[in-house]
Amino acid sequence: MAGRRILLINPNSNEATTAMMVAIAKSVAPDGFDIVGATAKRAPSMIVTPDALEVAAPEVEEIARAHQNSCDGIIVAAFGDPGLAGIKAAMKLPAAGIGESSMREAAENGRRFGVATTTPLLEAKIDTLPEALGLRSHYTGTRFADGDPEALMRDPARLRAALAGAVEACIARDGAEAVIIGGGPLGEAARELQPMFAVQIIAPIPSAVARIIRLIRARAGS
Repeated sequence: MAGRRILLINPNSNEATTAMMVAIAKSVAPDGFDIVGATAKRAPSMIVTPDALEVAAPEVEEIARAHQNSCDGIIVAAFGDPGLAGIKAAMKLPAAGIGESSMREAAENGRRFGVATTTPLLEAKIDTLPEALGLRSHYTGTRFADGDPEALMRDPARLRAALAGAVEACIARDGAEAVIIGGGPLGEAARELQPMFAVQIIAPIPSAVARIIRLIRARAGS
């Protein structure tokens, strides 16, 4: 299947984050699939509040509509999947969010899973995801890295250490058998954390790439 193009939409306005997420996506995409990025313009540089997540949704949908004739599938690359429901309702294109994709992967084979992330103000929004996916009984809860989310993002070593503490809490306190690193901008840290733990650490961008490729192939009947 040659020449399939996947649009990765970054719902925040940080172009560097888009480039990082596209690079991760490209690194796990098989031959014949290209990943291109699109960045929101009206959003903050990092989505850390419920209001920002909700406000992001319409722009994500606008970006998807603008590109729908030039791509074969869409990834929404923010953990709350803003705009994903609207895209699925309005377009025939396959679409996947990093939140839904990572939770489906984490719950495979009946595993109990937790989320480790940096944004405590989004806890209620994160909690709604497993509920909507029918995975509530597998979900052990979310643990948050110590420190201000935006400050952590400016210090990769501190971010990695803080997330490691949250992952440890998911495993030791909550009994998680897999832990998702909850956020597209945390993509590099997610990949770096796996060697530190015996349980699977789910990096949400690769989860979404795997899911969108399955959806594209299923639609094409191959």
